Amino acid sequence: FNPSTRIQFTLPRKGNVSLKIYNVAGQLVKTLQDGVMEAGSHDLTWDGTNDLGSSVASGVYFYKIKAGSDYENIKKMVLLR
Repeated sequence: FNPSTRIQFTLPRKGNVSLKIYNVAGQLVKTLQDGVMEAGSHDLTWDGTNDLGSSVASGVYFYKIKAGSDYENIKKMVLLR
């Protein structure tokens, strides 16, 4: 993606959601969500910046989404500048 990407997901019920971006070394790059969200469809955008607002380098990144205690998934993304 370049310059941003949308991460879409649906929650079957209201609950705590965590969505974090990591680099290939496993270091946390950005937290997009960490709190309670309502049930339904959601759409979060990552603009290729870290938690300090600085642009990150091109490369492979992973996002990890956790919803409640019963769902966790990791997906790969490629950022090209």
